[in-house]
Amino acid sequence: MIPFWQDTPLAALSTEQWEALCDGCGRCCLQKLRNPTTGKVQYTSVACMLLDIDTCRCTDYAMRHIRVPECLELSATTIPALRWLPRTCAYRLVAEKKPLPPWHPLVSGDPQSVHEAGISVRRRAIPEQCVHPDDLVNFIIKDRF
Repeated sequence: MIPFWQDTPLAALSTEQWEALCDGCGRCCLQKLRNPTTGKVQYTSVACMLLDIDTCRCTDYAMRHIRVPECLELSATTIPALRWLPRTCAYRLVAEKKPLPPWHPLVSGDPQSVHEAGISVRRRAIPEQCVHPDDLVNFIIKDRF
């Protein structure tokens, strides 16, 4: 049997399938800065106030768009335009018709594999509450995802 992510377009996924695609890395929940001249998006090591840095999951997923208005809701129509998504993001990979990596929980069968592979921001991100917004530029991550 072919796994759903290999034969089902993003727009046709059930809610359960859509949510299962998230590997729980937390990278999309890092604060990002856009260069006004080049338009290039740079990640910082500063996490959204709702990201639990140990689990790499949102602490208020159902209300995240109300509590953090700039939280972007991913959809099948928005993903192709979001070039800032990490190259390892399953939504991006499926949209680009690429395979999921071996450490992805849907492939490995283990939700901890994303952390064990060093892909997640677990214990590497800094809570937003600890950084002044004017200081975000000092936390730009040099390595691209």
